[in-house]
Amino acid sequence: MSPRVIVTGLGITCPVGTGVARAWDALVHGRSGIGPIRAFDASALRSRIAGEVRDVDPAASLPSKLVKRTARFIHLALLAAFEALEDAGLPPSAREGTAVVAGTGVGGFEALEREHAAFLEKGPGRYHPLTVPMIIPNMAAGTVAMETGCRGPNLGVVTACASGGNAVGTALDLIRSGRCDAALAGATESTLSPFAVDGYCQLRALSTRNDEPERASRPFDRDRDGFVIAEGAAFLVLEREDRARARGARAWAEVAGYGASADGHHPTAPDPEGRGAVRALEAALADARVAAEDVQVVNAHGTSTPLNDPAETRVIRRVFGAHADRLMVHATKSMTGHALGAAGAIAAVVAALTVARGVVHPTVNLEHPDPECDLDYVPGAAREADVRCVVTNAFGFGGHNAVLVFRKA
Repeated sequence: MSPRVIVTGLGITCPVGTGVARAWDALVHGRSGIGPIRAFDASALRSRIAGEVRDVDPAASLPSKLVKRTARFIHLALLAAFEALEDAGLPPSAREGTAVVAGTGVGGFEALEREHAAFLEKGPGRYHPLTVPMIIPNMAAGTVAMETGCRGPNLGVVTACASGGNAVGTALDLIRSGRCDAALAGATESTLSPFAVDGYCQLRALSTRNDEPERASRPFDRDRDGFVIAEGAAFLVLEREDRARARGARAWAEVAGYGASADGHHPTAPDPEGRGAVRALEAALADARVAAEDVQVVNAHGTSTPLNDPAETRVIRRVFGAHADRLMVHATKSMTGHALGAAGAIAAVVAALTVARGVVHPTVNLEHPDPECDLDYVPGAAREADVRCVVTNAFGFGGHNAVLVFRKA
């Protein structure tokens, strides 16, 4: 029988706050982290708003040499990873066999754009010599391992907006299979550069509610017009329960199940019937040995796009049946925006906190419910509840689906 796996450490840096305490307080009180883009002049773009991490300066928190040699998605990853390890109380002596599984959707996009501009302006050999290792997606996992001393299996997961969910699920599988006893798992993303944001604008994927940034991300609302791009990172320390208990570690939650699938349908649009998402959700519940009726909360992918929200609602109704009307379904992205590859890891941290603290944060900006979105989305205000089981959904471009199940430890 597979060993039980628990969460012993949490770390996060995202638009609503850096550090678990600050981010959780903002989410519970419904405070948005979305505002006008400050990272660059976005005045020429259709969408000029984003969820930026503004409350921390990596240059002041990390060694200057390291900051100069790495891209921002790695800076955010390190901040979250360090917090998770400290929260877990995992000493350096215990990290030799600890795995690192780090997801990202893109990698160092802003560094690539910056150094390519230098190449065009100055010619060959006149841009940063470490550009390639700065931008490649696997360097989040590699750098986290180098800086933390976690030298077990080291993997980078790149499945677009499902990356964070797949990373945590992969870490769960590594521990269950006996390849390691502990893992530092999560994801990171920072693609706030002109070329990247305009790329999403060209897909007509982003909200253009530029005059009301805090109200722009409105999952399941009739008046939603696209997602709000964001950056961020989140990491969890996962451990075999017996090992964690033996060292006196605190348990936030149990990671009880994981399911993954592919839509095989379209590069950017979800399957309208949600068949791939249904398979992933059913697989996660089966893996956790949890009945649909045992789930109280679903942390929805909830992107605030015209296509995702009704499709995800249909998926939840198909899997949970009549119990769907008793679920609390909330959308973290209503406050953080959509951190792309990091979104599933942010949702995983939120799920662990929801189970541990018995509070379900609200979905904000849900003022005019879409008739096609007819579940209880926890509008307006947080709720206290006896939460025993939470499901998180993460779906990505390319048809990637990742679902996690968290349970009281």
